[in-house]
Formats: sequence, structure tokens, C-alpha cells
Amino acid sequence: MRRLVLGGMLLAALAGCSRKEAPAAGADVASRAEGSARADAPGAVLFFSADMRGYLGPCGCSENMRGGIGRAASQVMEARKGALPVLYIDGGDSLFGEPSFEPQQVPQEERKARALAEAMKRMGLSVRALGELDDARGANFRAGLGLPELAPGGVKVLPAGARKVGVVSATDAAGLKQASARAREQGAAFVVGLFHGTLTQAQQVAATPELGADLVLATHTATEFSGEQNTLTRVAVPVIALQSKGRSLLRVDLAYGPQPGRFTPQKTAEEGEKEAASIERRMELLDREINLPGLDANLKRLKQQKREELAARRQAVLTPPVAPAGDADTFSVRFIPLESNLPSHPEAQAVVSAYDADVGKMNLEWAKAHGQDCPAPEKGQAAFVGNTACAECHAEAFPSWESSKHHEAWKTLETAGKQFHLNCTGCHVTGWEQPGGVCRLDKVAGRENVGCESCHGPGSLHAEDPSTENITARPGQVVCVKCHNPENSPHFDFATYVPKILGPGHGQPPAVKRGP
Repeated sequence: MRRLVLGGMLLAALAGCSRKEAPAAGADVASRAEGSARADAPGAVLFFSADMRGYLGPCGCSENMRGGIGRAASQVMEARKGALPVLYIDGGDSLFGEPSFEPQQVPQEERKARALAEAMKRMGLSVRALGELDDARGANFRAGLGLPELAPGGVKVLPAGARKVGVVSATDAAGLKQASARAREQGAAFVVGLFHGTLTQAQQVAATPELGADLVLATHTATEFSGEQNTLTRVAVPVIALQSKGRSLLRVDLAYGPQPGRFTPQKTAEEGEKEAASIERRMELLDREINLPGLDANLKRLKQQKREELAARRQAVLTPPVAPAGDADTFSVRFIPLESNLPSHPEAQAVVSAYDADVGKMNLEWAKAHGQDCPAPEKGQAAFVGNTACAECHAEAFPSWESSKHHEAWKTLETAGKQFHLNCTGCHVTGWEQPGGVCRLDKVAGRENVGCESCHGPGSLHAEDPSTENITARPGQVVCVKCHNPENSPHFDFATYVPKILGPGHGQPPAVKRGP
């Protein structure tokens, strides 16, 4: 019996020796990124994100919207299947989209930042620079996310096969030049400057003599909607600005010659860029047509198929590794738009799904516990009364409204499971966060959808004393673009869209009832 006990103890001890502590999320990925490729690999692949502004994915308000951390992760992880080392770097201003938040926004925004950080870890993030938007919940919260950070003026030198890559962060020309010099001293053969400034400011910095960087990435945009395009400025030191809100990645391919030397742009890669740009222009035209309201369903399907074919062609142009060109060290830059037809990596997408499952419940619970009603309108100002009051005098207008997408606005959120996401609510509820409107997620009943007052303004005074003086009879474009903005409705055209919501009794003469 004693032998059996001793034998069991020995087996348990051996089993204990064989067990290892599970690595933190992303630790094994980061290890593969920097260590599994051959130390003498003849090149490397660098991926960059920047100015993500707290976006886990697109809002989904239009067809074929770009973006999504799951799609970004898929691009990085797919590249890691190759023989070259892959580094993923973030330029900052990615955790949050605003510098501060109202109390009801805090649970959602903190949960979202944690989800982004978790996804970045799973992607094997090598390092990330910092922007002021990252500190919207304070430096302690940001540091608590456990991401590898690079403070302004900081230098990080990373192994990348037979060469080393230097990543530096700066807010001005002098700081970028000094940090680049330090990176070179530490053995960096290729230096990327993460410049916390706009594209225009970065272009001015890149003109600094003997800057020391091979590439400058502008990581900050002046406003929410000033990062709508991917931009590459080909000068002595190329300057790049990424489309904001996580809609595109930057891919930089390094190819090494037999002996280390100064990196030069690879000319052969420019042909691929021209082809990709040509395809993108055709896709943009198709997007406009696909998003036209009222487009025939069969025609829409055919155009969508063509768009997906073009997207696949462009992806094939953008993703193959760049072969060495001669005996020199060269690099090429390519934008990777994260199109809707691209796959999402399962691990990263699981992080997003967990966030979606949590945040609606969190927001609703917060509203029930801490929510406050909207303030009453000032004396003499109108309040919101809801569609029922409007229908008492304008019943003839309702068939047009009921056949429009405005009538389905709340349902679209319910279908997507986002009816309690604060980023979405304002454009799918009437009178959201306005005096005399609705300010609590637990009290939207009766105000769902884009109702009459969303466009015509609060109607209490008009209901009491109907007059063209106390209601907006013909809303203009300025009303529409509050929700039909470049993000939610990038192809919005006032003259094209408005007729789709008009009809007899609603912007058109009422239908005439004829006798027998």
C-alpha cells in the first residue's frame, strides 16, 4: 500500500512539473511575432493602426462599411503564417473617441477600451504610442490595461529578422529627430516616426533636414471627421495618414539586401499601388449605387457581387510579401482597407461579441439606477409629444412615414442587438437628450424610431395652437446631416434621399378621394 501511495505521489509530482502556467492573452502571439521567424529572415512585415478612436467595428448603418478589430486581427494573424517576422504597432488615440464623457457613458466606454486592449494583446501588439484621447479615463486606467506603451520622445527597438526596426514617438520635429538618432544608436536599421499631429503638421516635420526617420505616420486628426481618407505623401521621408476609426491598416514590407544599408522605397511596389487605387475608385462608384435608397433588389445584388469581386482582386494585390529588389535594403507601403467581405479572426471577434453582450445590459442597469430625466424646456419653448399627437391632425402623412426606413429605425437596432448602445441610440430615438425629450434608456417607450419631431422639431406648441410659425414645416439638409453624417451615411445626398420619405400628405398634395 505504501508503494502505491509513493507511486501516486511521484506521478503527481511529475505531472506538476509538466504543467506550465497559461500565458496571458496574446503573450504566445507576441512571442511568435518577434521570436519564431528566423533571426536572419530576409525581411519583415509591419502593420500599423492609429487614431482608432475607440472603435471595435463599424456602426453598420450603411452597406459595405469598413473597419473592425476582428478584420484587422485576421490580416495580422494571416501574415504571421508566412516565413517573415510580423510586428503590429499602434500609433495612439485608439482607446477612446472623446476627451471626456458624461456619467452614463463611462461604463460603456471603459468596457469598450478593455475590449480593444484585449484584442490588441491577442494580435501580439509590440508597442503603442500615446495620444490625449487615450487618457480620457485617466492615466491610471490606461496603464491598467497592460499594453506596451511608448511615451512621447520614447524609443523602442524591435528585432525584425536580419535587421532591427526602431519605433519612435514625438510631438515636434526636434523630438522626432532626437528620438530617431537614439534608435539608430541602438542598432535600428529602419526607423518609423509616430508623430502625434495632423497630416499637415507631419508633412512640415518630414521636411526637417537629416530627420533620421525612414517613414513618418501622422497619428492624430483635428476632428472626428478629418480622417476620412488614407493618404500617402511621397517626399524624401514619406508621410502617411491612416483612415480613422480603425477602417484601414498600414502595411510596410521590408526587404533586406546582402549587406545593411539605408532603406529606399521599392519602385516595383508602386505599380501594385496604382492598380489597387484604380480598383478602389470603381468600388467607390459601386458603393454609391448600392446605397441608393429604393434600388431594385436584383440590381443591388448584382452590383454587390461585382463589388465583392473587385474587393477580392484588390486584396490579392495588397497582401503578398514584397520580394527583395537587387542588393539594397528596400521598403514598400500599402494601405489595407478593412472591407466588409474580409474575414474576422475568431479570437478577436469573440472579444467583440463579449463586449456587445455586456454593454447593453450595463447601460440599461445604469439608467435604472442612476438615470435622470431630460430637463423641461424653458418657458415658451416646445417639448416633445410623440407621433400619436401628430397623427390627430396629420393622419394622411403617416402612410409615407410608415413605409420609410425612419419607421424601422429602432427595429434595426433590436435586430443587431444594439438598442441599448449609447453610440447608436441618438439617431434611432426621437428627442434623445433634448429638453423635453428622453434621456434614459429605460424610458424610450413611445419615442422609438425617427419620428415626426426628429425632423420637424418638438411639437407641443404646434399641437396646442397649429401654426407654421411654431414648427419646422420643411426641414433642410442641416437637420438630416446630424445623423446622415460622413460616418453613418457616407453616400448621403439630400436631393436623392429626401424624395424617398415624401408622399401624399407628406411633402406632396394629399391623395384625392374620388366618388363612385
